[in-house]
Amino acid sequence: MDLILWEWMSFAVRWLHVIAGIAWIGSSFYFIHLDLSLQQRDDLPAGAHGEAWQVHGGGFYHMVKYLVAPARMPDHLTWFKWEAYATWLSGMALLVIVYYFSSRLYLIDHNVAALSPAQAVAISIAGIGAGWVAYDQLCKSPLGHNDTALAGVGFAFLVAMAFAASLLFSGRGAYMQMGAAIGTIMVANVAMIIIPNQRKVVADLIAGRTPDPSLGAIGKQRSLHNNYLTLPVVFLMISSHYPLAFATRFSWLILALVLVIGAVIRHFYNTRHKGLPSPWWTWAVAAACGLGIVGLSTYPVHPVKRAGNPVTFAAAQEVILTRCSVCHAAEPAWEGIGRAPKGVQLDTAAHIAAHRHQIAVHSVLTNAMPPGNITEITPAERGILASWVRAPQ
Repeated sequence: MDLILWEWMSFAVRWLHVIAGIAWIGSSFYFIHLDLSLQQRDDLPAGAHGEAWQVHGGGFYHMVKYLVAPARMPDHLTWFKWEAYATWLSGMALLVIVYYFSSRLYLIDHNVAALSPAQAVAISIAGIGAGWVAYDQLCKSPLGHNDTALAGVGFAFLVAMAFAASLLFSGRGAYMQMGAAIGTIMVANVAMIIIPNQRKVVADLIAGRTPDPSLGAIGKQRSLHNNYLTLPVVFLMISSHYPLAFATRFSWLILALVLVIGAVIRHFYNTRHKGLPSPWWTWAVAAACGLGIVGLSTYPVHPVKRAGNPVTFAAAQEVILTRCSVCHAAEPAWEGIGRAPKGVQLDTAAHIAAHRHQIAVHSVLTNAMPPGNITEITPAERGILASWVRAPQ
């Protein structure tokens, strides 16, 4: 019963994370679009930066943006923050439930670094916090006055973080670490910079003071950073289902290319929102990076040598029953696993034959399974599986 409750709690938190993420991403994309599409005209109210007319749901909307603040505080003001907070809180809860409580399975790989669960969790938490501090200091440094230079240094910083994570955690764990780190940067931008700056502007209005225009400019810069980081974070959220992304030799470099893809796609749409000519070259860059990702995914962490002699199904079955069926069985023997992960059972000849393709992807082309090599499958055994899956059927 405890296992069932744990599984449903994990499902509920994951569902909340997806719902909150949709709300946050939707509002972020909408307001960036609105901000970039504003048009100026002579008879706008004092202090107004621009206006936009939109139609949706059978009605017309007239939006006016004040660059700093309106002359008078409105009676009701809607704050957009809880979408971000709920996304981060549910995401961190998932990180704890899935990766920290099951660190031996999903966070640690002793072939990468011999960490204890406590060490892995401590390094993960410290890395997430350090990522925000370093990013925030970069934004507050002189680089913060040059958006292009800041973007370049920020990109290099994230790639360096990804490389470091790949030297400490399992492939799956490294990607989730980067997702948590970037997500924390994004929500901290909201909680530590954007909302506090807006509160200062509101306080100045109420007190009859003229708000500092730099507060809005800083908030807009951080909001734009969040906009460009959104697509890579979504990739990281779903990457655990695709071992060719996280369980190959150059997973950190794949993530670097994903960052580029996300940035150029957002640049395309942000440019269109401004009413400027569409930068179609961005799609060529995205396609080239995509092809690069496919190429990099062909390099396994440890090259697998196919067995020299023909491999019988019985030999492959013995490896699978020894190294995989401890979890992938009708009644898993691994403590804490109540049913076969994703419903994949590998405890009979028929089940093994039916999942030949999945075995090739997860245990031959990549080292995703066993997770963290927890059952200590050997390179020679992976070679047996490689010969079996590639043999004519």
